[in-house]
Amino acid sequence: MAGWLPDLDFRVWILIAGRLLSQVGTGFTLFYAPIFFVNRVGLSATLVGVGLGVGAIAGVLGRVLGGSFADSPKIGRRRTLLLSAAVSAAASAILAVTFDFPTFLIGNLLMGLGIGLYWPATETVVADLTTIDQRNEAYALARLGDSLGLGVGVALGGGLIAATGSYRALFVIDAMSYVIFFGIVYRAIAETRNPAQAHQSMLKSWKQALSDGSLLIFTVVCTLFTTYLALLNSALPLYFANFVPTAAGRGFSTSTISVLFSSYVALTALTQLPVIRKLQGLTQPQMLIVSAMFWGAGFGLVWATGIARVMPLGWAVLALVLMAIATAAYTPGAASLVVALAPAELRGVYLSVNSLCWAAGYFIGPVLGGWAMDGTAQLAHGFWIACAASILPSILTLQYLDNRIRQEGRHYRRSDVGR
Repeated sequence: MAGWLPDLDFRVWILIAGRLLSQVGTGFTLFYAPIFFVNRVGLSATLVGVGLGVGAIAGVLGRVLGGSFADSPKIGRRRTLLLSAAVSAAASAILAVTFDFPTFLIGNLLMGLGIGLYWPATETVVADLTTIDQRNEAYALARLGDSLGLGVGVALGGGLIAATGSYRALFVIDAMSYVIFFGIVYRAIAETRNPAQAHQSMLKSWKQALSDGSLLIFTVVCTLFTTYLALLNSALPLYFANFVPTAAGRGFSTSTISVLFSSYVALTALTQLPVIRKLQGLTQPQMLIVSAMFWGAGFGLVWATGIARVMPLGWAVLALVLMAIATAAYTPGAASLVVALAPAELRGVYLSVNSLCWAAGYFIGPVLGGWAMDGTAQLAHGFWIACAASILPSILTLQYLDNRIRQEGRHYRRSDVGR
């Protein structure tokens, strides 16, 4: 293994490769599915929105079940991952042959369920196969695999459509990627749950998790951070298109926005491991404080982009650079913190709570951002100042959480033990 890569269990590398492959398949359909079902299948935009919304609700159920299944001695991490891959493959196959709304609805229900089952289980496997000192870098590499796979999938999907015009082929390829992921997990990854671990009922497990004050405090911050990520994907492109003054008129062109966000994805992937290594001496709440500071500075520069009379594109580039670093610091640090809080026998449930925060943030962000971007220019500009200001309570909350966890005797790294 190259010297700059961490010395991880080979099964972690296999899982990362599988995640990369699975995300390639997701990237094939991510941006193109709504276009296909509205323009080619003939469904209304409203029905497509309803179907996607129902899929999101199924994803919440999948996350709840995924965490409980992963902790169950009868099912465990491996079988949950296999179930997730099988359900997702079936969903993609159904979407590939969809010609009406009922079939579209069934496909989205299954896809939401499959994705929901996937996240708690895969994050738990990474935790099982790493030591405390390895965990931050392991999660960083897992996120790197996700980002690279998604980026490659989006690019290849666009190329395939341009060359053939066959949208249905995208869903066939997506289904194949899940089948291959199923095979990788089935052949190469044995069950990672310790059979000696205690187990309790699903209801008791969730009651214990939701009684953990430190976890609940974290969920507030986690939901806010994932709302930031959702705003980056939903409201920010609209802001750049409609509210930024340029020499050619109001707003950046579609091609400029595409380059900006493609560059953001690439930079996030490139900085993922270096950023985590730079922050390795910090506790996870401190890492998240650093992320919050970069988010705040990034939102401030977004506001500057909207009011700048000189070089607005330069301000936009700087904003996305800072947000890429914020994202690179946040995603591994958050998962690693949840694992640090979780009893070993409840890792799946705790990581399910973390995954539910992502679902909440990706619901709040588009709604809140859409409301602001539908308003006046003054409201749109002020919205980003409000986002920048929101990091202040986040930082105070994270500082309190850091002190609380120390007082509880929970430790983030081996070097913390005995403090």
